[in-house]
Amino acid sequence: MPFRLSTYWRHAQSLKGRLMLGLLATWIVVMALLLTFGWRTGDRLLESSSNTHLRYEARLIADDLTSQVASRLRSLERLANRLDVDRVPSPQHGLRHSEALLEWFDWLMVTDAEGRVSALWPENRDMQGVDLSFRDYFQHVRAFRRPYVSEPFHSLLSDIPMVVFAVPRRDELGRFQGMVGGALRLNGGSQGGGLFQRLDRLRLGEQGYASVMSDNGTYLYHPRDDKVLHTLPEEERTDWQELALMGWEGEASELLSGERAGYKAYRQIWPAGWIVSVTLPRDQVIAPLEGWLRRLGGWFVLVAGLLLPLIGWLLWRLLSPLLRLKRQMQEVGRGHRQRVSLDTRMHELQQVADTFNHVEVERSQALASLEGRQAFLDAVLASSPVGMFVTDTEGALTYMNQALVELTGFKVYQEARHEWMRHIHPDDSATVLELWHHSMASGEDFLQQFRYYRRSGEPLWLEVHTRLAMAEDRVLGFVGTVKDITERREEEALRQWEAEHDPLTGLLNRRGFERRLEEALADWRKTGNPASLILFDLDHFKPINDEGGHALGDEMLRRIAQVVAWEVRRSDHVARQGGDEFAVLLPSCTVAHAEQLAQSLVEAVGEVEVSQGGRDFRVTLSLGLTSFQEGDERIATVIERADDATYRAKRQGRNRAVTCEVSAESDDG
Repeated sequence: MPFRLSTYWRHAQSLKGRLMLGLLATWIVVMALLLTFGWRTGDRLLESSSNTHLRYEARLIADDLTSQVASRLRSLERLANRLDVDRVPSPQHGLRHSEALLEWFDWLMVTDAEGRVSALWPENRDMQGVDLSFRDYFQHVRAFRRPYVSEPFHSLLSDIPMVVFAVPRRDELGRFQGMVGGALRLNGGSQGGGLFQRLDRLRLGEQGYASVMSDNGTYLYHPRDDKVLHTLPEEERTDWQELALMGWEGEASELLSGERAGYKAYRQIWPAGWIVSVTLPRDQVIAPLEGWLRRLGGWFVLVAGLLLPLIGWLLWRLLSPLLRLKRQMQEVGRGHRQRVSLDTRMHELQQVADTFNHVEVERSQALASLEGRQAFLDAVLASSPVGMFVTDTEGALTYMNQALVELTGFKVYQEARHEWMRHIHPDDSATVLELWHHSMASGEDFLQQFRYYRRSGEPLWLEVHTRLAMAEDRVLGFVGTVKDITERREEEALRQWEAEHDPLTGLLNRRGFERRLEEALADWRKTGNPASLILFDLDHFKPINDEGGHALGDEMLRRIAQVVAWEVRRSDHVARQGGDEFAVLLPSCTVAHAEQLAQSLVEAVGEVEVSQGGRDFRVTLSLGLTSFQEGDERIATVIERADDATYRAKRQGRNRAVTCEVSAESDDG
């Protein structure tokens, strides 16, 4: 028995035995972990339950709105068929006998092929003959001959937010004769002809709600009336909202207004191009869980508070030898003593002290060798003309040589450590930081050129190359070089500008103009965004060169370039294609507006004159105009059409603008 008691006593005096008493502290940690686990589990369950609920509500709303939109469009198509095929006495008569549709719409209207209102029900004399050709819904129906639900807009007469459901009218040969439309208010009254009644009745707790927006981010329905017809700015949109606007459906967690977290479900209303979102704030969802944890946490704090004094006293008694060892190690580190000397019956601690003394001897020898190498490396880096830096494994700067200090303007790396990212050009910052973090995580080389502002504000172009530094399969950090390539990039930008611009006038040349025309045609084919093309030659220009000389001709070309650039919009593209041939591309411009601009160009250029030897010289324009049309596949087709109109202007006597008429085949669709 005495032997057994002595054995137990010896084990109790060991570090392992003493630390067994720390189980009490371990219990506290375990309880905290259990509370954390309970919180995380409950949070996930609540999130899953909320997403299921949101998914169900969003699907019901989306199915209901999809059915209602499709039904309204079908009813308008039947009305259009009655007007065009059954040949009712007049459009107004047809609308009057379709009054039942006012259960679904606030107004019914009929337009002719030019977009003028020919009938309206309920009748409104102020709207008779109003031109709606500029509205997106008329342009879309005329261009694509398909039913269409417009973007939300304000009414011309009452400034009421509304949308229009529109379908095309056709004659027996399928030619476009106009459109039939139904208008819905978006707030007040019937809230969109009953479209959003389900949303008015929806109950999602005190703070949950549903909303509907168009595919450009404009609200059609929101519990707050002031949000209706408000377009969500691009910089305020979340990634999930951007995906939903592009056609994605699903559930997501995202920040709501006021930096509040919440859960959302998105569903698409495909016939109308709308998006339904159902929202639940996260604080509403987790409120029950927080209450339960507060009550449980209160009991836990009470019990832990009673145990802490006892545990503290036990740990102090048990760890006093270890604390003495710690103090002696600190004294060795400060140079106050050369070795530790510990008098204890815990043989584990005595082994730690002996090992520390041995390591300290080796460390002192290694430190002396390292200091010599570090001094040599510092001298090499400081004398390098190339900017160089060193980072730790997390990418934080730990060293900058003198060349980099002079280049960036930071005096010490501690100052640059948290500031250098803010000096990257805003347009390059996202890409650079994404690649930088990728290199830090993967260990791959980072090689990037980007714009940068010195601390003084001077802009630079930098080329940065970093590489992983390793020693015996251990990652030490990253080493990088920085080169100033500002002059080289400026020379490249100048060469690119010269490649696409006319040196005499500063306008685009043929190459630069055709590239922009290709981009505009691609945009037209993708989105239906209209654009017009103007080509013109200078009449009576040859006598200026023959009689006044090429210098006078060049002066005339420069003045005409200035006049044309002044007359067009800033978004338009003006080019000198060679000799006295000029071109103007008018993106997002209808033919009617382009014709007005073309006439102003004819008049403005006709007033330009140059003089030499007491004689005044003037020129006129032979101008051809066309716009993108269905079936345009290549820019050569558009240019040929505008060129043909230019020749007709010359044959008709010059000093005029001629528009290329749309062919009958194109108009028939």
